[in-house]
Amino acid sequence: MNARTYRHPRKQVLFVCGSLNQTKMMHAVGRELEADYDTFYAPFYADGLVGALRSTGLFDFILEKTVMGGRFRQMTLDYLREHRLEIRERGEQIDPALVVTCSDVLVQRNIRPYPIVLVQEGATNLETPLTRFARATGLPPWCGGGTTMAGESGLFDVFCVASEGYRDFFEKKGRGVPREKMVVTGIPNFDDCEGYKRNDFPHKNFVLIATSDLRETQMSDDRIGFLKRCRDLAGGRQVIVKLHPNEEVDRAKREIASVFPEALVYTSGCAEEMVANCDMLLTQYSTLAFVGLALGKPVQTYYDLEELKRLVPWQNGGRSAKHIGAVCRRVLEAAPEAPLRTPEFARPLTSDWSFETR
Repeated sequence: MNARTYRHPRKQVLFVCGSLNQTKMMHAVGRELEADYDTFYAPFYADGLVGALRSTGLFDFILEKTVMGGRFRQMTLDYLREHRLEIRERGEQIDPALVVTCSDVLVQRNIRPYPIVLVQEGATNLETPLTRFARATGLPPWCGGGTTMAGESGLFDVFCVASEGYRDFFEKKGRGVPREKMVVTGIPNFDDCEGYKRNDFPHKNFVLIATSDLRETQMSDDRIGFLKRCRDLAGGRQVIVKLHPNEEVDRAKREIASVFPEALVYTSGCAEEMVANCDMLLTQYSTLAFVGLALGKPVQTYYDLEELKRLVPWQNGGRSAKHIGAVCRRVLEAAPEAPLRTPEFARPLTSDWSFETR
């Protein structure tokens, strides 16, 4: 073989995606690594017990409302194909030196032998009695309801979090994520909210209502009561409603029309740009509240507002992907050439994250 033409195989990195927002976050980090590593992307999938249950087809009516099925999965695949990214739908046919994921609520068994960097996806759902039961009984995080137990799997080497406030939040009693496994990097899509002011959304000076997919994820939602409270807060001003992508649109529109017959209802579009143009933001459980707070908007939400202010993602001018990429490179440098292929892979791979990303 001609030595001058020999090319040593590059290390491979697998990105496990989810919703469209999560997928864009993973792609942003992937861009920071693709010059030096071979990058591959997988829509969110399940193996093990959850995968076995899914294969029966008995739970399709539920999975169609999650990132593992329906139009959510299709939107992810469309995005990956549009950007001509290498797709491995279940992480197959590659030997990654690193896996990057934005959810550890369910950690696929076939990625557990590899070093894992977890990236915070946004705000977590509020805890419920189900969450506390899952913790007390040692059930896996996906049993706790939505994203309530994010960061609690322990099946990762480093957790890249949105802010110092969130590092404290994930460390506190109950969640107990080891502080030494977390590094504050900021998170893509929520680290340059000022940039959303540069938009061509045609409306300004309105009250924006951002709804959530509570009913679609089997949670309680007094939607009419919420809309009536919004009506009181809006005080006769123009109202625009941005529906969550997972919502049953026809039902939601009927309910909105009964309280806000003149409201404009959007089922798509950049919600962050809508927040940038509004005078007030009213939400249920939405990460959009962070955008509103970062931009100094009056915000009402189901979350504890004072706590939310402490958690606002670091505004670093859009550099979070670069910081997360630096974390990934450090893990790749420290990782063994051939990771142990057993679930007992020693964690944490690195125990001292003393360097600052700022």
